[in-house]
Amino acid sequence: MGCPKCKQLALNAEAAVKELNIVAEISKVTDIGKIIEYGVMMTPALAVDGAIVLSGKVLSKDEIKKFLVK
Repeated sequence: MGCPKCKQLALNAEAAVKELNIVAEISKVTDIGKIIEYGVMMTPALAVDGAIVLSGKVLSKDEIKKFLVK
């Protein structure tokens, strides 16, 4: 659960939020039961407003920004 890809995705999400100057709660889910509840089959995964938007890939800061600004 502490995989390098997951850690990198969390760092990229934090950087995206900071660069966009938005208020957001970023949490890293490590409980396997919760991960399964989300329906995630491959990590890392990114959820926005409680919905999984992508899994199995480390998104860059700029890729994450596209999910945050609509």
